Amino acid sequence: MGDARFLRAIEATSIVLFLLQALRVVFSVLFGIIYDQIFAGSPDAWLPISVGLLVLAVAAPALAPRNPSHSWLAAVAGLAALARIGLTFNDATLRYWTSLVVLASAGLYLAGLLTARRSLALPSLLTALALDQVLRAAGQTFDLSLQQAWLPVQIFWAALVIGIAVSLAWRGTVGDRQANLIGVRASLGLGGLLFLETSLLSLPNAQARWSGTPYPVLAPIVLALTLMPLIPRIRHELGHRLASRPLLRTGVPVGLGVALLAGYFGSGWLSAVSLMLAVILALGCLVILLDGRSPRQRSVGQMLALAFGLVLALNFLNAFAFTYPYSIPQMRAMGWLVYAAAAVAVAFGASSQRPVALAWQEVSAPPTRILLAGLAGLALTIAVTWPAPTAPLPSSGRLRLATYNIHYGYDAEWHVNLEAMAQAIEEADVDVIALQEVDTGRMTSYLIDDAWFLARRLQMNVAYLPAVERLTGIAVLYKGPAAPARLGFLPSRQEQTGIVGVELSIGGSSLHAFGTWLGLSNEDTLEQIRAALGFIGDRTPASFGGDFNAEDGSPVAQAVRAAGFEDGFTLLGQVPPPPSDPAIDPDKRIDYVWLRGLTPTRAWVAKSLASDHRMVVTEIELPD
Repeated sequence: MGDARFLRAIEATSIVLFLLQALRVVFSVLFGIIYDQIFAGSPDAWLPISVGLLVLAVAAPALAPRNPSHSWLAAVAGLAALARIGLTFNDATLRYWTSLVVLASAGLYLAGLLTARRSLALPSLLTALALDQVLRAAGQTFDLSLQQAWLPVQIFWAALVIGIAVSLAWRGTVGDRQANLIGVRASLGLGGLLFLETSLLSLPNAQARWSGTPYPVLAPIVLALTLMPLIPRIRHELGHRLASRPLLRTGVPVGLGVALLAGYFGSGWLSAVSLMLAVILALGCLVILLDGRSPRQRSVGQMLALAFGLVLALNFLNAFAFTYPYSIPQMRAMGWLVYAAAAVAVAFGASSQRPVALAWQEVSAPPTRILLAGLAGLALTIAVTWPAPTAPLPSSGRLRLATYNIHYGYDAEWHVNLEAMAQAIEEADVDVIALQEVDTGRMTSYLIDDAWFLARRLQMNVAYLPAVERLTGIAVLYKGPAAPARLGFLPSRQEQTGIVGVELSIGGSSLHAFGTWLGLSNEDTLEQIRAALGFIGDRTPASFGGDFNAEDGSPVAQAVRAAGFEDGFTLLGQVPPPPSDPAIDPDKRIDYVWLRGLTPTRAWVAKSLASDHRMVVTEIELPD
C-alpha cells in the first residue's frame, strides 16, 4: 500500500502541475487573441467563442462523478498527461486547444482526488507549486518545461504518468472512497487562494518586482516556505492548532489580506517581508480549506468548477488593471483591489470551515524522501539564480547602443520569442540597450520576468522601471559592473510610463544612457517628452533610446533635437532612415537611438522578426 500511495502522489502532483501550467498558458494565448481583436483590430466571433470555450473547460469538474472509479481516474489522468505534451510546442493555436483539454481533464481528476483522497490534495498542490517554482527558476523565470527543448522529457513524463495511472487502476487503489464534499463558501475561498498563489504568492520574481528586492534572495525563501507544510510533523501540528483555536482560524485569513496590502503599497524589505508573511498565511488557509470540512456540503465537482470560475474572473479583472487605457479606465492603479477581493474570498471561505486535526497516518510520509527532494530543489534554485558575472564594457574603440520594443516577449504571431530576441541582441554585439513593453511576472506573458531572463542570457546588468502594476515597464540592459540608475515616471493620462537612466563608466569617463517608452496619445507624448528631457537635463555625453510612438519630423522629434540630441542615421547621411515598425514589412519609424556629444560610426535596423518591432542599433566611437 505504501508504494501505491507514493505512486498516487506522483500522479496527483503531476496532474496538478499540468493544470497550473495550462492555466497560465491559456491566459497568455488569450491575451494575444484579445490584443489582436480589440486593441489592434476589429473583433469577430472568435473572441467570444474562445472565451466561452475556456469557461466550459474550467466548468468541466461539475461533470465529475461522486464516486470515481479506478478506470475513470486513470482515463482523465492519462488524457491530461497526453494533452500536456502539446503545451511544450511554441505555437499559440496548438497551445490554446491543448490547454483547454488539460484544464478540463486535470480539473476532473482533481475533483476525483478531493473526493476519494482528500488528505493527498494539499501535499499534491504544494509539491506542484514547489516544482513549478524550480522549473521556472531553472529557465530563468521561463518555465523550462514550456520550452521546446524539453519535449523529450515531457513525452517521458506523460508516459510515466499514464503508466502509473494504469497500474493504480489495475490494483484498484482509488482511495478511501469517503464522500468528502465541500461547501460554496469553501469553494470560493479555494478559488481566491488559487488566484493568489498562481498570480503572486508562488512567484518570487513577481514579489521581487513588487518590493524592489533581489529575486535571488526571494526565490529560495519562497520555495522553502512552500515546502514546509509537506513535512508531516508541521502539517499535523498546524492542523491540530487550527482545529483547536478558533481565534487563530480567524486571524490567519484576515492577516493574509493585511499582509497583501502591505506588500502592495509598501516598498523595499518591508514589502518583501509582508509578502513572505502572506505566503505563510496563505499556506495556513490552504490547510483550513483542504483539510477541513464544510458544514453545508455539496458535490466536489460542482464546487471545484465554482472555484475555477472565480480564478477566471479574478484573472480577467487583474488583466484589466494592466490594460485600463484600452478597456476599463476605472481600473487604473486598482490592481490592489483584485488582490483584496481574493483575500476577502479566502476569509469568507476559511471562516466557514470546520478544521479537522488529521490522524498521523493520514499525513505521514517518508521524511527522508521529502527532505532530499526539498534540498535538491533549493540547491538548484540557489545555483541558477546566484549572481552571475557580466560581460565587460569596451574601454576604447567602439560601443554599440540599441533600442528594442520586445512586445512582452512575443513576436507578431504570439510565439514566445525571448530567446530569438536575445540572439538578435547578441548577434548585433550590443553593449547597451533600451527595452520597452517589458513584463516581469504577468499571467498573460507566461509569468516570465523578461528583464531578468534577457539580462542573465546576455550577461548584462539591468535597470528596470515597473510602470504599470509593478510588473510591466521599461528597462535598460548594459554590460559592465552595476552602475548608478535613476528611475522616473512621466505624466500619463493613458498608460503609465517613465524613463530609466544609467551612468556608465567607460575608460575613465561617463556615458549617460537613457531609455523610455512614450504613450499613444499625441497630447500625452508631447507632455511626456518635455518631462523626459527635463529628467535628462544637460547630462552629456548621453544616449536616449526608446519607442517614441512619433515619426521623424513630429513635434516630439523636434523637441528632442531642440535639446541637443541628433539621430545617428541623419548624422551618417542615411536619408531616409529605414523604418522599424511593424517588424513584418515595416513602414514607420518610431524607434530611435538619439545621441548628444557622441559620434556615430554606423547605424542600422536589425532584420530579426523576433518581436513586433525591429531593433535599432547605433555604433559610436569612444574617445581615446
